[in-house]
Amino acid sequence: MGKVVYWMTVSLDGFVETREGHIDWGMPDEGLFRFLTDYARQLGAFLYGRRTYQLMADFWPTAGLDPSAPERVGELGPELVAEFARVWRAKPKVVFSRTLGSVEHNSRLAREDVAVEVARTKQEVQGDLGVCGPTLASAFMQRGLIDEYRLFVRPIVLGGGKPYFAALDRPVALRLAETRTFPGGVVLLRYERA
Repeated sequence: MGKVVYWMTVSLDGFVETREGHIDWGMPDEGLFRFLTDYARQLGAFLYGRRTYQLMADFWPTAGLDPSAPERVGELGPELVAEFARVWRAKPKVVFSRTLGSVEHNSRLAREDVAVEVARTKQEVQGDLGVCGPTLASAFMQRGLIDEYRLFVRPIVLGGGKPYFAALDRPVALRLAETRTFPGGVVLLRYERA
């Protein structure tokens, strides 16, 4: 059975978005983007909260489909964008929301307790479940559901914003499983629950 993995880009001072809600500071270079695409390809499903799902659903469903209008994401060329878009469209997505009425793009709306939904999803798919979004991850952490943390630490200090880790009732003991440095200065810190 797959693991539940929380993976996101984070600033050196621990934030996933600026005070204004921007995430463009975390745009990966080509090498990191290929690594992230390869990892996404191995996942069994994406687990999203409402905001992250809406952000992804605003772009990836149609990205790379029109060859006459090649799309770029930052410095990434249209072929890389199209490759990730194909992976994203093919993967099942579980969206945790009490406010959304429906979801699309190979997605299922989850309204039950996160532990119930994670157990159900583990039975439905093979591979790890990739949690994206600090609010959802916080709910998972409170219930001890995250098996692994993959922090892609970008060498930037934002000085405030939305933190990667929310306040918790108790500490979570981790052990370092891997480090990896990418040419653009991003460092992967991969921790497993101790």
